[in-house]
Amino acid sequence: MPLTFGPITFTGGITMTGEPPITPTIEYLSVAGGGGGGRGGGGAGGLLYSASTAINSGVVYTITVGAGSAGQSSSGGTRPSQGSNTSISGTGFSTVTSIGGGGGGVHASSAAAQGGPGGSGGGGGPYGGSQLGGAGVYPGSTYISAARQGYDGGTGIENGNFPSGGGGGAGAAGQNGAVGDSGNGGNGGNGLEYSISGAATYYAGGGGGGRGQNSGTDGTGGLGGGGNASTGQAGTANTGGGGGGRKYEAGSGGNGGSGIVIIRYPDSYSAAASTTGSPTVTVSGGYRIYQFTASGSITF
Repeated sequence: MPLTFGPITFTGGITMTGEPPITPTIEYLSVAGGGGGGRGGGGAGGLLYSASTAINSGVVYTITVGAGSAGQSSSGGTRPSQGSNTSISGTGFSTVTSIGGGGGGVHASSAAAQGGPGGSGGGGGPYGGSQLGGAGVYPGSTYISAARQGYDGGTGIENGNFPSGGGGGAGAAGQNGAVGDSGNGGNGGNGLEYSISGAATYYAGGGGGGRGQNSGTDGTGGLGGGGNASTGQAGTANTGGGGGGRKYEAGSGGNGGSGIVIIRYPDSYSAAASTTGSPTVTVSGGYRIYQFTASGSITF
């Protein structure tokens, strides 16, 4: 015969547990590798930032971190190559690509005297006339039309002393070499400051331009890892800073700094299901933070 149950009374609360929630959005910073210096300063790697981008659980997001390019002799005929791109990609996700920084112009009777194009453009190195800095990436740029990633490099000036331009940064153009006989090289353009790592940090500064042949002051690197021109200083690693340029026949410009990808989201959401590439993982200030200084992947 059927069983009949009377009323059931719950006197305490019911707690149901399950898998912790997956974050629906992430904040990210993507910085490409900086360009190497020649006479002109190297341009910073392109910088892209998003405060909120939707992601999907169970999808492998591939992270590619670009290297900086090598500096070249200030008196050689070969301009430094462009820094390498940095990217984030995954199924159902609009791929993010930061463009590598342009190389600084050199002392050459060719287009190599001009600053190279890139995320930010390299500074011009004068030869046979003033030489323009390279174009950065931004809407209306002669290099590419896209969201802004950086600024143009400064112009190298022919004035009897031939100072070079500074590399462009993510926040400002590189300065032109000084007009007149002072021979001062242009400073690198400043980068941009973000606190996504848990500390306020500048990224993607341009390299300083080399001073004139006879006198002047070497350009300084922009905030965000740009190298100084006095020693052909390298751009700072994991900032995308451009390498510093050099005075004519003073040696080689500095290498561009490598790029970085930083991802964070509120720590009320669960940790990523898996990562590769050994990112630095921290929980700070209410966020889970993943810093990739080498290529890898992350799955939420």
